[in-house]
Formats: sequence, C-alpha cells, structure tokens
Amino acid sequence: MIDIKLIRENPEAVKAGCRAKNADVDIDAVIRLDAERRELIQKSEGLKAQQNRESEEVAKAAPAERAAKIEALKKIKDEFRALEARLDATSAELDKLLRLIPNLPRPDVKVGKDDSENFVISTFMEPTKFDFDPKDYMTLGEKLGIIDVERAGKVSGARFGFLLREGALLEFALVQYAMKTLLPEGFAPVVPPVMINEKAMGGMGYLDRGRDEIYHLAEDNLFLVGTSEQVIGAMHMDEIMNEVDLPLRYVGFSSCFRREAGSYGKDVRGILRVHQFDKLEMFSFTTPEVSDKEHEFLRSMEERLLQGLKLPHHVLGICSGDLGDPAARKWDLETWIPSQNTYRETHSTSTCTDYQARRLNIRLRRKDGTVEILHTLNGTAFAIGRTIIAILENYQQADGSIRVPEALQPYMNGITVIGPR
Repeated sequence: MIDIKLIRENPEAVKAGCRAKNADVDIDAVIRLDAERRELIQKSEGLKAQQNRESEEVAKAAPAERAAKIEALKKIKDEFRALEARLDATSAELDKLLRLIPNLPRPDVKVGKDDSENFVISTFMEPTKFDFDPKDYMTLGEKLGIIDVERAGKVSGARFGFLLREGALLEFALVQYAMKTLLPEGFAPVVPPVMINEKAMGGMGYLDRGRDEIYHLAEDNLFLVGTSEQVIGAMHMDEIMNEVDLPLRYVGFSSCFRREAGSYGKDVRGILRVHQFDKLEMFSFTTPEVSDKEHEFLRSMEERLLQGLKLPHHVLGICSGDLGDPAARKWDLETWIPSQNTYRETHSTSTCTDYQARRLNIRLRRKDGTVEILHTLNGTAFAIGRTIIAILENYQQADGSIRVPEALQPYMNGITVIGPR
C-alpha cells in the first residue's frame, strides 16, 4: 500500500494516480476514516489514562467511598471498550480501502487508458524472414515429437502440455544459460515453494484485485503462485536489511499456475497460454534512491538474455492504464512470432517502489541507524514455454527441423539441430 502520509498531504496526486490506473477508490473516504481513526486513538489514550487514575483512586479510597468509585471506574471501562470496538471497526474499514489503492505511476510513465496506448521504445533485429512457408510452433513441435498436448489433455485437461525429448532439453538449456548470465551479476539462485499463504500473497498485492486468476487451495488456505516473484518478495517479510547488503538480487526458478479465467477462447490450443508453466524470475530488494537505476538494470538483463539467443524483439513502455496494482512502472519485451506475424510478450520488468515492502513490513537500516521502507523490483529472465515457442518458430528450417541457438548448444547434449523423428 502507499504511504498514508502522502494521502493526507497530497490527496489530489493520489486521486490522479488512481484515475491514471483506472482504479475507482474513494480517497475522500480514506481521508475521513483516517481522521476518525486518529481522533478515536486520541480519545482511547485519554480514557486509558483516566482509567489508570481512577484505578489508583479506588485503591486509595476509604471504604465508604469505594463503591461509588468502583461504579465510576466501571463506566469508564465500558466507555473504553465501546470506543475500542469503534476504533477496530474504523481501522478495518480504513485498511480495506487502503489496500484497494494501487501503487501510483512514476512521473515518467505515460498516462493512457489501456494496452492500446503502450509504445515501442527500441527494437532488436528485424522480424525473421524465410524463403519457404514457415510453420507454427505446434505443427513443428508435434511433428518433431517434442510437444504433446493431446496426451496432456488426457491426464490434466485443456491448457496443459508435455515437453518431451529435445523440448525438455531446451527448457534445461535455457535455465543453465540464464544462470550462467545472471550469477556473475550478483543474483543468488533460489528454488522457492510454489504454495503461498494468504498473508504473503496479500502483502505482495495480488489478492485485492485479480483473485479469480489465482488457484486457491481452500482446505489449506494456500495459493499456487503465478510467478516466483510472489513468494520471493515475501521471503523477507517482517525483516530489516542492512543498507550495505543492498541491492539483494535473486533469480528464482519455479512452476507457475494461472487459471486464465478471463482468456476463454484465446490461444486455447498449444502452450502459449496455459495453466502451468515454468519460469525464471529476477527479483531485487534495494534502496529507494537507486531503484530506478536497478529497474534499468533488470531491463538490460532481459535484453541481454534475448539478444544472446538472437531472437527479434522490441521493448514496450507500458502506459498507466495497463499497469497492475503493485507496479509503478513497467516495461515489456515482446518477441517476434512468425506464424502470427506479430510480437508476443515474453518478458516484463516492474518497479513496485515501496508498495509491497510496506505491506510486508520489509525495511532497511541505514548506515546511520535509521530505518525506512525499502523498494522491490521484479523482472522475467525466461518464461520457458513462450521462449521455446519463439525459438521453434524463428529457428525453423525448410525441412521442419530446428536449429538450436548457439547460446544454448553447450547445454544440449551435443544436439545442434532438432530433426524429424
């Protein structure tokens, strides 16, 4: 959530940020509830002090006066309990509204209504051209025996797939290639849990909206992660990090799960939009003054990884109306998919400023001993399935075989071309 002090001191800026993100939140009600809460706290503290004084008076009172003083003390206690109940209710209502306020867009973010107003920042390579009629990835993958959605459908249903043989090797090659690239840059590898509790998921900012996209295990009140960012970010909740240890960077590998509830009829066949996929995710904890620089760094890592694979792509600036609640700024990298004659998202990177850290109570201790909220950022290293799609389509040859990108060949058990079986 955002700092309540910002809402008190500059409510119009908060209202403007909410409008830019198409978020309908009653900021005036937040201000009113905040004022009411502070007034109730002041009254509660006054009654508590009065109760303590009256308790002392009862202890000192003569027998003849004690009954009257006990009765007066009882009335104060009853009033205090009623006031505390009002305070609890007001605080709960305020907290609910505060959690609906999205992170405000950074000043350099373009104000726009939706994804139609996103814009291209840079482009790497021209779209792939062929001197033959290129095939789509599913035709290639099924013919080569490396993608099987029919058998996955038998055991799991729609929107699942098997990666087989060289398809599976491509996944592990991408993991090794990413690790070789990222570890020298200070990223610590992590394999996190894929189930997360409500406090952690709520703290990361993914339950107030979009809950219908998340798998919930109701009996255990656990959620399946949609990205390892959600669990890595919460890993340090209720902790204080030392300034000298920042930035703290992780690269996490996990399976991810999404219901795709709002995607009926869209990319149903294949492995582009599935319920389960594997992903490598970068995550960074850093100081506020260098978080913009860290965001640029994460984007540069994404570009470096894609450029190393020699896959045509462009970088998109995401407008305010297409930002999720936690993100204050976001860039997407979209990779060229020849069969669709378009670019599709394979990477994104977001700065969430202090939004998630405040919810999760993750702080930093400065060298002078002062403590404040730190900043969190995330970025895709590889969404495995989508990257494999891009490789199959862009590296296909006339006979239906696939050239393995040079950057992945050291990890492919000697395979440089994936040929028909």
